Amino acid sequence: MARRDAPPRWDRKMQQRLARGEAAALGELYDRFASLVHGLAHRVLGDEHAADGITREVFAHVWENPEAYDPKQGPLRSWVATLTHRLAVQRLRANETAALARDGRGSTEELEHRVRRASVAARADYIVTSMPTPLRAALELAYFQRRDYRQTAADLGVTEDEARRRLRLGLQLLSTAHDTGPSAAGTQPGYGGGR
Repeated sequence: MARRDAPPRWDRKMQQRLARGEAAALGELYDRFASLVHGLAHRVLGDEHAADGITREVFAHVWENPEAYDPKQGPLRSWVATLTHRLAVQRLRANETAALARDGRGSTEELEHRVRRASVAARADYIVTSMPTPLRAALELAYFQRRDYRQTAADLGVTEDEARRRLRLGLQLLSTAHDTGPSAAGTQPGYGGGR
């Protein structure tokens, strides 16, 4: 049995392959995470072209710095998401600061509010896509299709108590999107965060 804190085997192997310069590993990584990276970047920046640029930057960074990922710190998926978030927030700040200087409208407080709002939205998206399928399905039925917990239970073929439990757990996970700790701000200890 694997230790609980042991990094996933795929993550360790992928890092080793990238460190050896295997182009096929980068392609495999891209296939697995490109939609996640692009989606998070787009959520923060609200711009397709800018999200494309961040996607290229993220995979270039991973290719050039595979040793920056530490499997002991968490899954490769989380590291890639954290890197994406950090780069997208940096780009948003730079774009908004340039617009503020150019137009002379707004304030740094408004800028930080927009950055925080975009960060929370991106984090919530990441949390939802990372949730176990039963929790995600319950939330989608309840909040996007406007089903109550009884209808959600019937649609999922579970008891009403189980539907309530799934909704409660899903909402608890989503509530962490509003955290103002290091990972919510786009940094994570050991993952090269910071601004």
